[in-house]
Amino acid sequence: MTIYGLHVDPALLAACAGILVLLTIATVIGFILRASVNTPSASATIANLNQRIYAWWVMCLVFGLTLAVGPTGSLVLFGLVSFLALREYITLVETRRADHKTLFWTFFLFTPLQYVLLSIKWLGFFIVIPVYGFLFIPAAMALAGDTQSFLDRAAKIQWGLMLCVYCISYAPALLVLDIHGYGPDAKLLLFLVIVGQLSDVLQYVWGKLIGRHKIAPNVSPNKTWEGFIGGTLSATAIGTGLWWLTPFSLPAAAAISFMITLLGFGGGLVMSAIKRDRGIKDYGNLIRGHGGMLDRMDSMIFAAPVFFHVVRFFYGL
Repeated sequence: MTIYGLHVDPALLAACAGILVLLTIATVIGFILRASVNTPSASATIANLNQRIYAWWVMCLVFGLTLAVGPTGSLVLFGLVSFLALREYITLVETRRADHKTLFWTFFLFTPLQYVLLSIKWLGFFIVIPVYGFLFIPAAMALAGDTQSFLDRAAKIQWGLMLCVYCISYAPALLVLDIHGYGPDAKLLLFLVIVGQLSDVLQYVWGKLIGRHKIAPNVSPNKTWEGFIGGTLSATAIGTGLWWLTPFSLPAAAAISFMITLLGFGGGLVMSAIKRDRGIKDYGNLIRGHGGMLDRMDSMIFAAPVFFHVVRFFYGL
């Protein structure tokens, strides 16, 4: 059936129902754990876990509503996500008064333009930021006349535009991807989000349960090999079990799920390195229990572009 121009099928509804059931179970478990612990450290851990669960309820509700109103709603949502993520990023890097005009064009030209071109299914949007944004930003900065730390400032602004707008925009781009006999619809986007975000959550859970050996303690002190392996394998198994949401075969779903988890880990590690460089714990406090927008989207930054191009190359028309 079709709702507001978006094709919705039983598989998509079943996946959404499964997410609601999973969140309900997690909420009940969190309530039981909160009532059973009696040490300060355990109470703090459970409180943080429950905050994350409650935040997931809100995020899933918002995500579900945008899917219900069709691709336009998803594009608006991810456009807002990119804007907020870029805002968090720019507040952390050193800029000068001469950069204000360049930042204006970054926020109010290139960010919305990326999503407008995506909305009209003009796949040339893939080169707007890497080519035209790449050329425009240093040119605009040079015209401003301030050469102090010029290369450093230009690189930081370009890096932020690539991370927060270009890479994130690949997630909703899945809604306009043409695949023979398949869509487009929201199932591929849902698959990416489920596998990527569950990998992040399960790595956290496994790390808390059995984590002993740090992967990169100077970059992300909480990431352990046990958490990484347990979360990666668990999320890969879940993604494999969701093969029916996708045009993939069972082995392909397993391979692609594993790829998403690895790329998600890489994205999270890179964004953690930026936080350590800036001397902060979180990018913001927008999402209770999760930090800022970039704290929640870090696993999507690497995974979304590669996932899109893998699907387009092997399954696209």
